[in-house]
Amino acid sequence: MACKRFLASVLCWMAIFACFNLVQCDQLEKQWKFDANNKLNIHLVSHTHNDVGWLKTLDQYYYGAKDKVAHAGVQYILDTVVQELMADPSKKFIYVEIAFFTRWWREQDKKTRENVKMLVKQGRLEFINGGWSMNDEAATHYNAIIDQMTLGLKFIRDTFGDAARPTIAWHIDPFGHSAAQASLFAQMGFNAFFLGRIDHDDKSARLSKKEMEMIWRASQSLGKKTQLFTGVLYNRYSPPPGFCFDQGCNDPPIQDDKNLRGYNADERVKTFMELVMMQASGYRTNNIMITMGNDFNYENARHWFKNLDKLIKHVKNTHKNVNIFYSTPSVYLKAVHAANLTWQVKTDDFFPYSDCNHCYWTGYFTSRPGYKGYVRDSNSILQVCKQLEVISKSTGNSSSEALTRAMGVAQHHDSVTGTAKQLVDFDYASRLADGRKECKNVISDAIGNLAKKSSSNKAATYVYCDYRNISICSITQKSKSFTINVYNPIARSMSSTIYLPISASHVTVIGPNGKPIHAQVNKNMHYKSQMQYPGQAPYTLVFEATLPALGYSEFYVKTIKSPSFYSSAELAKTIKFDLSNKDIVMENKYLKLTFSNATGRLKSITTKIGKQSKTMDVDQDFLWYNASKGNDESSQASGAYIFRPAVMDPIPIASSDKVEITQITKGSVIQEVHQKFSPWVTQVVRLQENWKFAEFEYTVGSIPIGDRLGKEIISRFTSQIKSAGLYYTDANGREMQKRKRNYRPTWKLRSTEPASQNYYPVNSRMYIKDNSMQLTVLTDRSQGGASLKDGQMELMVHRRLLYDDARGVGEPLNEKGVTGKGLIIRGVHYLTLAPPSDSAKLHREQGEALLLRPYVSFSNSYSSLQSWMSNSNAQMSAITKGLPENVHLLTLQRFDNNILLRLEHQFAVKEDSKLSKPVTVSLKNLFKSFNITSISEVTLSANAEIGQVKPLQWKTHDTSSDKLNLEKVIAENLNIDLKAMQIRTFNVTFTRYN
Repeated sequence: MACKRFLASVLCWMAIFACFNLVQCDQLEKQWKFDANNKLNIHLVSHTHNDVGWLKTLDQYYYGAKDKVAHAGVQYILDTVVQELMADPSKKFIYVEIAFFTRWWREQDKKTRENVKMLVKQGRLEFINGGWSMNDEAATHYNAIIDQMTLGLKFIRDTFGDAARPTIAWHIDPFGHSAAQASLFAQMGFNAFFLGRIDHDDKSARLSKKEMEMIWRASQSLGKKTQLFTGVLYNRYSPPPGFCFDQGCNDPPIQDDKNLRGYNADERVKTFMELVMMQASGYRTNNIMITMGNDFNYENARHWFKNLDKLIKHVKNTHKNVNIFYSTPSVYLKAVHAANLTWQVKTDDFFPYSDCNHCYWTGYFTSRPGYKGYVRDSNSILQVCKQLEVISKSTGNSSSEALTRAMGVAQHHDSVTGTAKQLVDFDYASRLADGRKECKNVISDAIGNLAKKSSSNKAATYVYCDYRNISICSITQKSKSFTINVYNPIARSMSSTIYLPISASHVTVIGPNGKPIHAQVNKNMHYKSQMQYPGQAPYTLVFEATLPALGYSEFYVKTIKSPSFYSSAELAKTIKFDLSNKDIVMENKYLKLTFSNATGRLKSITTKIGKQSKTMDVDQDFLWYNASKGNDESSQASGAYIFRPAVMDPIPIASSDKVEITQITKGSVIQEVHQKFSPWVTQVVRLQENWKFAEFEYTVGSIPIGDRLGKEIISRFTSQIKSAGLYYTDANGREMQKRKRNYRPTWKLRSTEPASQNYYPVNSRMYIKDNSMQLTVLTDRSQGGASLKDGQMELMVHRRLLYDDARGVGEPLNEKGVTGKGLIIRGVHYLTLAPPSDSAKLHREQGEALLLRPYVSFSNSYSSLQSWMSNSNAQMSAITKGLPENVHLLTLQRFDNNILLRLEHQFAVKEDSKLSKPVTVSLKNLFKSFNITSISEVTLSANAEIGQVKPLQWKTHDTSSDKLNLEKVIAENLNIDLKAMQIRTFNVTFTRYN
């Protein structure tokens, strides 16, 4: 995504600021001690940035369709670039987005493929980054990031060999940069990370101090082992102002024939060198990288290269004190590394990003919350799909490939961010739906085969209910009896609360041992909700499923005519509430939640977690920010990218101080309080008998806009915690990042937008704490969050806006939903209160369960209980024992003829007195369906063996030499050692058991 007019104005301003006149530019040039061995080296990097969907869909961008929307055709870029590279051995070009390249590659003939392989081998066509897409860093989860990088890099290795392995991470367009992303890139074996966008004040400060390049030590747990040389590009990723030679640009070509009118070569060279010297003054070595390209540039590569040839020629002729040449980021990095300088170390991240005083790109942390939730849910389905392809040898025609690719596209920085046009967002969702359909077939086939007791039996058919969250599932509503299969993708045993829409109030639930289990039936009151659809079930069946590690449990549900001794499901009590009643209390053995009889809102939480119980006042409310229209002191409006409230104080959604309690449900399995804040905001607060978290399931929408006001909806928690201006947010689901209100570690923050400048990405959790207590909230999707007052946390859950924020997408974020009246979304927050020493164990465990939810499917293939018990394996675990509670099975998937396995230590250093310690896992005889015959450790992205990676070593100010040594330690007994936050990846050969 590029906003060219805005960028041009910023760059022009920078040019005026940094170079008042030609005399000053001459002085800058004299600062260099030019001699034969120390010339200024100008690395011209020819590149194109190809969004995997934004203004047009993936297909439209590739073919060049919908030209009136945006002119761009990726196939022509690759066609003409290859032609130009073949014609001139001096030229180089870099390419990034493998989702596009694989399409183009499939269409090429043998001769073209041979030519491309030669260009790659010679280093003239170089793959940079190499992921399926250039993923976002704020709204993505590390699980999905790793998958999409693995997908793209595998294609490069399979097609072009080990020598083509990308060594440069290149995120030139994402809108801010996370610490987890940098750490992951280091673990993938990259030598450097080049960024396009950082805060405009941060950039000014770095230029003045010559700190545009640094060593980013992004993981406190992994430290120097995952540090990475990081460079901020001067022009974001565009050419210097006035030197865009693409056919879509209006900059003048270089006219160097003096016999013709319009000769401008001398002026063009002079202007170019002035800009070069201005850039050079902000960097420390005598090498500078000039990006020559932009969005979808080089469709006519000849147009670019002919002018660059002239520029190189005339600069060489007139400036003997410089070298100018076609280059790549990897060539540039080698030159910088050879300078052997000592570098500053950065340990925080690059969030939030702003490009002007009132322009904080924090709205996209939440934009399109329905799609963000769909992406996160699709990731869970994909992991189940890939696991079962390994555990149960697939016999059908479906595979995980379609969903893997769709998820790779979904991580793009204009997809999961919610910043593409509405029609493009529909296309993204459609691709996921197609992939999910394929994976559901894989899962059904696998579960059917695993569940049948005899190979001679016909496998039962299992179906997935897509609308179970709105109380619609045909098989559970229409069948007198049915089987539920609950698959646990986590490699530890666990319990999960299962909700099923049913039509009868009297049912019995039989567990995998053939005995009834305790269950509860809740009466649904859909008429009190804004989500009312034909065919919704009148009741919800609730029970707790005990699940084996990496396996499933089955349950048999049967409708009965009336309650009996054999009935296992109690009909929950529904209590009518009025404000004259006493406070409402929900309590289990860990938590007690009290709701005020005066306000109808949460009043206090008593925690029994820890050595002694403690009660704290905690309030939860929904409010909305009035979105700026851009008609005040700044023309900046709130939009898909930018969050900018017109007024800093949000407005309560409830029209009075009293929130309506519409229903109280009391049962022995689960308790519920139903709240109605307004006709378009409702919430169900739940507490199950064994939960250490309370569940807040909110339904928001349709957001009314009849008053012509855009609205940005928050859920705010207010407590007595003395947080001292500090709060903590996760980085892509991994390590927690310490935040300080109205503060930046590396420059002095100007307080221009007190709300939005304190918003950070929350991918999975957020907390505040003091010495005695920690209040933690977990999310089921990526959102924006902040703590604007001590003791408070707020999470933005939905947005509906009426103005575009002028960052290129060209339309307001105004989702209409299925009714056309506005999108209704449903999401979940999990809240707990506990001593800080106990909190990490709670949120790490719950975070894993939220990421990889049990996959619930249904079958009515069995005619009776006896038929089910006789013919079904009612319980299965794919492993001989569960993993330790601080170890996560991150990946189990087919990898050509092998298996790709990732194990992760999911605690950070000093998070927990016991669980942060190193741990050993034995893989010997761990898996029941296959035997490991050999194993090799590979990089995190699985595109190189650990021994092949030779990271560059850099000197930093805290030590003279920091070596990154990737471990290769596998004992004969297959013991794997894991340190805090470490992920280890293995390529496994195996033999399958009968």
